[in-house]
Order: sequence, then C-alpha cells, then structure tokens
Amino acid sequence: MKIITWNCNGAFRKKFDTLLDYDADLLIIQECENPLESLNYDYQNWAKNHLWIGDTKNKGLGVFAKPEITLKKLDWTNSFKNHTVKHFLPCKIDDEFDLLAVWTHKNNSPNFGYIGQIWKYLQVNKHRINKTIIAGDFNSNTKWDEWDRWWNHSDVVEELKHLGIESIYHKLTEEEQGKESNPTLYFQRKLSRPYHIDYIFAFKEIIERTTTFKIGEVSKWIKLSDHMPIFHEFI
Repeated sequence: MKIITWNCNGAFRKKFDTLLDYDADLLIIQECENPLESLNYDYQNWAKNHLWIGDTKNKGLGVFAKPEITLKKLDWTNSFKNHTVKHFLPCKIDDEFDLLAVWTHKNNSPNFGYIGQIWKYLQVNKHRINKTIIAGDFNSNTKWDEWDRWWNHSDVVEELKHLGIESIYHKLTEEEQGKESNPTLYFQRKLSRPYHIDYIFAFKEIIERTTTFKIGEVSKWIKLSDHMPIFHEFI
C-alpha cells in the first residue's frame, strides 16, 4: 500500500495532479478544499472516495482513497473537557487498520496549541489506538519542548510509544527526535528556515513491512508548498 501525506498550502484542486504518477492508495492532505463544494470538476471527479473536515470549504483536512478501498469514518471524540480540538480525522481502511489524519492548529488556545491539541486528543482516545497509522502535519518538534510543560512533543512521542506507535522516519534513520537531517517544512518557502514537523507514525507490523519511505525533494515541491510530501509504501 502506498500512502502520501502533504500539507499542500492550499489550492489542492490545482495541485492534486502532481501526485497522480505516484499511484498512491491513500492521500492525507492538509489545507485542501472540500471536494463537494469545489467548482473544479476534475478535482471533484478525482476525489470520489474521500473524507474531509474543516472550518471553511476552502481549507481543511482530507483523506483520499482509491475507489476500491473501503474508507469509513470512525466516531472518536474530539472534545477534551468541553474544548474541541482540531483537526483530527480518524477512519478505518478496508477493515485492516485505522488511520488518524492530523492537521494541528493553534486553535485559539493560549497554552494547548499545536502539540497540545494532539496531547488532549490522545487523553480521550488512547484506548482506541491500536493498529493505527497516524499521519499529517503536527506543527511540532521536540526542539520546541518547554521545561515546565507536560504536553511537549517528547511527551506525545513517549505516549505513542507506550501504545506501540512510533515515527517511521526515526525508526528507519535512527535519528533522534529534534535532530532530523531531512526537513519537511521550509517556513515561508525560505531554504534558510528548515524544520521537521510532518510525520507518519505506525505500529510495529507496518514499520517492519515498509519498503519505501522518503521526503519529497525541495527542488521539486517548494514551488507548490512550503511543506514537502512524505511518501510511504509497505507490503
């Protein structure tokens, strides 16, 4: 199975065809339009099998699958102590494994923005996470941990590890969190501001079955987005 996750930086209706040659089974796309409200026929036609959530029709989180794949949205809670966290899109893939698509937000929270949103989501859904792939734009990295905070990136990574879920990039490269040599973001498309904030986490069996894992080359993708797509294939 081939998976791509990418923050497309908007206007996905004009960019989805750049991914067609990769023949992905699943695409997790951040900052994409709602296909059902798009006026672009080609985008609508391509996105016949999808799930989407968002605050506006022009920018949300989508999961797109090949027509033959069964894509079922799961009823996981997105509320933590009366606070709605975003954006998280859980779904079941062919009754084989669960996929949690992620695009974190500041969400008007003075304390629990970005990685804090994931931390909150885990507290109310960790009992549901088992054979799960978690993929998307976390907007977070261990290098931004704060000493007096218990919901740091490192804390989330450790919680996921206890659930048997680990970052594929870090398992394969053996690089430490926060010391990544391959960025996934060039902030404001500036090569001088590289960060690693996009991830695919998975359970042991998926990691062991990985045949390809790579981050898109900046020379090809920077004209389309400040984020590089991540390509993952497993047998």
